[in-house]
Amino acid sequence: MSKATILSVDDDPMVLRALTRDLRARYGSDYRIVGAPSGAEALAALEELALRLRPVALIATDQRMPGMTGTEMLQQARRHAPDAKLLLLTAYADTDVAITAINDIGLDHYLVKPWDPPAERLHPVIDDLLADWQRAHPLETGDVRVVGHRWSDRSHEIKTFLTRNYVPHQWVDVDREAEGRRLQTLARAGAEDLPLVFVPDKEVLRAPSTLDVAGALGLRTRALQPLYDLCIVGAGPAGLAAAVYGASEGLRTVVVEREAPGGQAGQSASIENYLGFPKGLSGADLTHRAVTQAGRFGAEMLLARDVTSLQSRGPVRAVCFGAGELEARAVLVATGVSYRRLEAPGLAALTGRGVYYGANASDAAQCRDDDVVVVGAANSAGQAALNLARYAKRVVLVVRGRSLEDSMSLYLVSRVHAAANIEVRLGTEVAGARGNGHLEALTLADRDSGTQEDIAVNWLFVFIGAAPRTDWLGDDVVRDAKGFVVTGPDLLAWSPTAWSETRPPFTLETSVPGVFAAGDVRLESMKRVASAVGEGAMSVYLVHRYLATT
Repeated sequence: MSKATILSVDDDPMVLRALTRDLRARYGSDYRIVGAPSGAEALAALEELALRLRPVALIATDQRMPGMTGTEMLQQARRHAPDAKLLLLTAYADTDVAITAINDIGLDHYLVKPWDPPAERLHPVIDDLLADWQRAHPLETGDVRVVGHRWSDRSHEIKTFLTRNYVPHQWVDVDREAEGRRLQTLARAGAEDLPLVFVPDKEVLRAPSTLDVAGALGLRTRALQPLYDLCIVGAGPAGLAAAVYGASEGLRTVVVEREAPGGQAGQSASIENYLGFPKGLSGADLTHRAVTQAGRFGAEMLLARDVTSLQSRGPVRAVCFGAGELEARAVLVATGVSYRRLEAPGLAALTGRGVYYGANASDAAQCRDDDVVVVGAANSAGQAALNLARYAKRVVLVVRGRSLEDSMSLYLVSRVHAAANIEVRLGTEVAGARGNGHLEALTLADRDSGTQEDIAVNWLFVFIGAAPRTDWLGDDVVRDAKGFVVTGPDLLAWSPTAWSETRPPFTLETSVPGVFAAGDVRLESMKRVASAVGEGAMSVYLVHRYLATT
């Protein structure tokens, strides 16, 4: 695979030479550095790179150029390099222009000139931007290969697991590629064996579970210690925050995750209201940073482990899997929520075959030039619609209510309405689905008139409701009728007899002493990334207080 390109643009020859020099000195061994003296020549260079199928990782441009400003050039550059990171070099007086560009064209960062010394002012910014780009573009020639067909629910599950765990892999479609059929023949595999997962120096995995794949890749699936101070179940924002604070404060900490780190937030194409990131950041980026941070402090991460029960054994709590268990002095439940299933004829049979609950940012590319339906009216649905609209011909956003403003942040509402290829249908619901082996058509119904319309579509992404998965906690942990965990002072009001200790429960403590809950799984939580991170951090303080009493 050819090197990705970094494009620098400035009409001042001396500045352009200096910028190109500083870029080549640090990044020249890994990237192709190209300079352009005007916006028009930059667009011509991008068109040539697109024709040659050469990826563009970063465009760094001056704002004040004759004929075409930097922001005007970047807006047009999206046609040729839709995934490139965008850096605007500005004068101090241009900061308002840069902030507007963040909202209007997705500018990633702006830097006030001059950038001397580059090692302190330029390179750290570009290091972060390129690291984000690399995480979003793992090598498609990775050693791991997945052979299947795109309408297979198991194939989708394995691809999603690998993507969300940052495992570079190559997808080979048996229906579309001769190489896929060749590999299937070599493996003497039938349709029931798909997907096949090829891992170097390992036996071919046939229709494997995520646990099988994790084991073959050497990902950690077993605990290293018999007893921990803190076991965190769930690696979403709350769980990862607790892992960072717990491990950094000396607690023997382990995180158990059944799928991949990040939770629902990890699948978000962009989280734009998280403090300290004016451009926003992807859920994958936030997750990767948090996992690295927790690992740096010594927290263990067990993947592909589905917790089936929680047991109290005197002063310790046992977290049990299908095969195996671990013990801890305290447990944090941070399992978050899952999207609620749509109840309409035909949907269940097509789940994983064109009907998906949630979506990774990387799922958008497979919908290129297709029509897509998104169901939901919260921020997750809005972000997904905007991400899919970058590739899809048309995105239909189906909303049961009468207004997006009732449940979606205003900044997202304005962007959704401004997108030319997003159609918002209020007061509408999915009434049915049909397809032969995969989704081929949906029936949409107007909730007032009952009028129905059939539309041909292969992709449906659902972002509705919040269903906590807490049945594994057993009857001792008090939950509401929907399964949300009751904690702290609410516990005494909810079920006064459920608390047996002489002391009152700590703020995030459940009805079982030493078992805490944080994030979306907790009753009356805010359902925001920032609040989940805050609760995860706070839970460690409460764990310390609990451990001091035992």
